[in-house]
This record gives sequence, structure tokens and C-alpha cells, in this order.
Amino acid sequence: MPGTTPDRPPGLRTGTLTTSDITFFVVSAAAPLTVMAGVAPVAILLGGIGAPVGYLLAGLTLTVFAVGFTTMSRHVRSGGAFYAYITRGLGVPLGLAAALVAMLGYNGMEIGVYGLLGSATSDTAAAFGLDVPWLPVSLAGLLLIWYGGYRSIDFGAKVLGVLLVAETGILVLLAGGVLLDGGADGLSVAGLAPAHVLTGGTAAVLACAFAAFTGFESTVIYRREARDPDRTVPRATYLAVAFLGLFYAFVVWTVIQAFGEDEVVRAAADDPGGLFFAAITTYVGAWAADLMHVLIVTSVLASLLAFHNAINRYTLALAEEGVLPEALGRIHPRHRSPYLAGAAQTVLGAVVVLAFALAGADPYQQLLLWVNTPGMLGLMFLQLLAALAVPCFFRRIPHQEGVWRTLVAPITAFVLLAAAIVLVTANIELFTAASTTVNTALVALVPAVFVLGLLLARRLRRTRPEVYARFAAEPAPQGEEPPCPQPPTSSSSTPASATPDSPATPLSPSVAD
Repeated sequence: MPGTTPDRPPGLRTGTLTTSDITFFVVSAAAPLTVMAGVAPVAILLGGIGAPVGYLLAGLTLTVFAVGFTTMSRHVRSGGAFYAYITRGLGVPLGLAAALVAMLGYNGMEIGVYGLLGSATSDTAAAFGLDVPWLPVSLAGLLLIWYGGYRSIDFGAKVLGVLLVAETGILVLLAGGVLLDGGADGLSVAGLAPAHVLTGGTAAVLACAFAAFTGFESTVIYRREARDPDRTVPRATYLAVAFLGLFYAFVVWTVIQAFGEDEVVRAAADDPGGLFFAAITTYVGAWAADLMHVLIVTSVLASLLAFHNAINRYTLALAEEGVLPEALGRIHPRHRSPYLAGAAQTVLGAVVVLAFALAGADPYQQLLLWVNTPGMLGLMFLQLLAALAVPCFFRRIPHQEGVWRTLVAPITAFVLLAAAIVLVTANIELFTAASTTVNTALVALVPAVFVLGLLLARRLRRTRPEVYARFAAEPAPQGEEPPCPQPPTSSSSTPASATPDSPATPLSPSVAD
């Protein structure tokens, strides 16, 4: 079998994923149909007819972030993605803490969606006169997603490609119907004027918009399985964020035209969950609304599979680092997938889903919203740290990259992402529909896990110095033995690429230790 010898266990299937395959993974994780039908009406309700601009601004911010992020991807080949970048730029303690936040973020974004799978399937069945309880659907979804992750990565890419085309296709059909008919009052771009964008609800719209891009950065997780990753990964990242930003803004604008700029806010207030279904029924037909109900379920399944694959590769990377049990790093000899990592993630998901079910929790209001929210905040926090890590990393190594890519864009992204986190946190009730006590606990979970990671780094440095020393180190080129771990060093003459313990910029002793 290619890539396997009698003396070496099987590895991931290298050179498999194309730019379009990786783009399918990250766009599917964002679940465009679910985001549009489920969240965009709230953005319209809060921001009025200027809501589409919020998605454009969020997309622009993340494009600026992608500049430094993808530039660094050409210099850091580790499969650890966020935590590897943060380690190489800011040092091992912050990198280990980021690794724990990444596990919280991606698991939170996936496991909570099993509640949405159950509730969306129940709602779809009810539209056809059937009564389907949510829990069996969620548990069946766990098994289905486990199987998708167990199979080869190219199998997952094919599945996601089909599902993504279907869910975006129904939104294109809705938009086409509105455009061909001319909307309720004729097509207009008046809502994009500053007077309609700079309103009291703009902050809330931006918070919703940033949440809609969650997962786009996971392109770099597939570096080891990509064809020509130095070109494929950046292309997929830019394609994903550009498609999501433009597509979200376009679809929201067409729905506003469907109801008319004078009536859409009232329609969103009367029935936010039915806004898109009412629009497609009017402009395309009742059959299209029925199809949209079904495709929301498949959209959720696509998002689950995409996040499941991302989590499995983070788990694999941490097992290979020696931070997680070695068994989680085993690769299936035939499918070349991290199958034990996938099984562990499925068991964790089942435990959380069953715990919420036994507590009598609502699958949407509590399982989805309460578990997703710290996941979303965790991933945004990692983006913030990764943006800061880029200039710190390039400050220490010889390179041929320009100032825009290594300094201006990353610092700009850091400032914009910090503002985005403030907006999301200030409007956290939009994502949780919970009490102040619950919201405080959910927001506090991310810094708590980060501090736990710093403590773990301190302990690891003391008890397992060889693991600490090689954490997030560059993998050896294919066919070569990995380098021996280097002891921690604080010498300013040592390049940042030589050992992950050397942060790109000095840290205070309380953090660097």
C-alpha cells in the first residue's frame, strides 16, 4: 500500500485533496443553508435592510486575517494548525493552551449541532405530517457521521461536494425566483447606503455575521492530505471566505427584495423561522419549500461531517505530539483515516447528547446554543492569537515575504478580530437565548480552558520535558527521520523554526515558564 512499509505504520492519504475538495470541507462546516434560513432573519430583524453589509464586512475582516494566516502556512507544516502557528509565534505555553481551546472549540461547534440535527429533522417531519422524536435522530446522526469520518478523506470530500451543491442550489433557486420576478417592490440597493448600515443594530448584525463564518480557517488542517499544499491551502482559504461573504450578502439581499424594504423587518419579526420558506413558496413554489426543509437536514449533516473530520485531525496531531494517548494517533490501514480519534469523538458526542436528553433539555435552545456558543468563541479567540503569532514568527526567521503579509495585514486582522470578539460577547444573548448566569458561564469557559492549558504546559515542561521540547516542531521531510528534540532555549540567535520553545518575541517569565 502506498505510504506504508513493514516497519512504518500507515499514514494519512497524502496528495489526495484538491482546492475544491478542501473548499467543500470548510464551506460545508459553515452550513450556508442552515445559517441563512436560521440566523439571517434575526440579522434582518436587528439590522434592518442594511444587514447584507454585515456579512461583507465580516468577510473582509477574515480575508485580511487569511493573508497572514496563509502566508504562515507555507512555513509551518505541522498538522496542528492553530496551535502549531501560535506555538511557533508565541511559545509553547500559549501553544498548548491554544490546543486545549481548539479541542473545546471544534468539539463544541460539532456536538451542539447534533441537537440541531434532531430538532431540524423533527420540524421537517412535522411539515409532512409525521411525528419524529429528536433523540433517536441525533444518535443515528452520530453513527452516520462516525462512518463518514471512518472512511477515507476522499470519500468525505465527495459526500460533502454533493451536499454542498444541493444546499447552495436551493438558495440560488430562491434568489433566481426573486430576481426574475423583480421582488415585491422592484429591485433596490438603497439598503446598502450608509444611513441604513450605520444603525443601532449594526453591532448585533456583525456578531451574527462573524458567527456564520466559523470553521473557514480549518483549511490548514488538511495540509498533509492536500495536493501541493503550499498553493492548495491558501487558494481554498481565500475561495471559502470569499464565497461565504459574497454568497451570504447576496442571499440576504434577495430575501429583503422578496418582501420589500418596507415590509421585511415586520415579516422577520412575525415569523423569523419561516421567512425563507415563505419567500421560496411565493417566488418558486410550495414544492421548493418542502425541498428546502429536507436540504436543511442534509446541510446540518454536511456541517457535522466537516467538523468531525477537522476534530479527528487535531486529535491525531496532539496524539502524535504525545499530549494525548498514543492510541488516538492510529491510522486505519485501508482507509488511511484517524479512526480511533473519530471513535473517541463520537463517544464524547454521545455522552453529551445523552446527558442533555436525560436532563430534559431542549435540543435547539440548550444543546445547540449552549454547546455551540463557547465553541464559536473559542475559535474566534484562536483566530485572534494566530493573527498575533504571524508577525512574531516572521520577526525571528529569515524570509522573503513582504511587509503587508507578515506585519500590516496580521496586525490589522488582530485589531478587527478583537473588535469582533467584543461585539459577539456583548451580544451573547443572541446566540444563547439564556439567562445572564448561563451566559457568564459560557463566556468564561474559554478563558478557563486557556488557563488550564497554561498550567498543563508548566506541568509538562517539568514532568515530560522531551514532549514539551518537540511540541509543534516541524515534521521531517517525507522519507527522513524526525530530528531529535532540542532543549528549550532563550537565545535570541536561535531561529524560531529550530525549536518550538523559542517564542518569536520575548514573553514575561510568568507566561513563558
